[in-house]
Amino acid sequence: MPYWPSTSKAMEELALHILDLLENALEAGARHIQVTVNEDAESDEISIEVQDDGRGMGAEALQKALDPFYTTRTTRRVGLGLSLLQATAAQCGGNVAVESRPGQGTRVAATMKLSHPDLPPLGDMGATIAAALSREEPVELVYHHRRGPKEFHFSSAWLQLHLGEVPLNCGPVLDWAQRYINKGVAELYGGEGK
Repeated sequence: MPYWPSTSKAMEELALHILDLLENALEAGARHIQVTVNEDAESDEISIEVQDDGRGMGAEALQKALDPFYTTRTTRRVGLGLSLLQATAAQCGGNVAVESRPGQGTRVAATMKLSHPDLPPLGDMGATIAAALSREEPVELVYHHRRGPKEFHFSSAWLQLHLGEVPLNCGPVLDWAQRYINKGVAELYGGEGK
């Protein structure tokens, strides 16, 4: 069973919202997931997009997707993840859009005002991506983060190419991936990272 960091802190970090979206995608059988974060100071907007190739949803399920009392999961009776993201986005002057088709995957896009005082911090993106890679089922995950003119890009396929036969979900690889991603994100903010 993969380790998922606790989301009980009322989603105090954007990374926890992204973690929930990744968990949804993986539960829907996704094998390819793209996470894109774009921080644009000129338009005063941060956008977060998670796109997957999982089972997708029909029109009826899609209509209910943002309802906290609706879920397709068998592991819990409520679907708080998307509704919490919607609440955070609305609180920060933004919104959430969900697009999905059966057999074609799902795309969740959230926007928020970058300067909004209630905007949660980004959080530990390295741990979020590493958690998604920790599962037994292989997944190709791409994380792209743009902050103004600076960009950071991580691809699990790139990492697997360098590892050869070593699986992505082994402890030392996950630790390295977490540190590598957090260092790359820190450099977007002008820091060196850990």
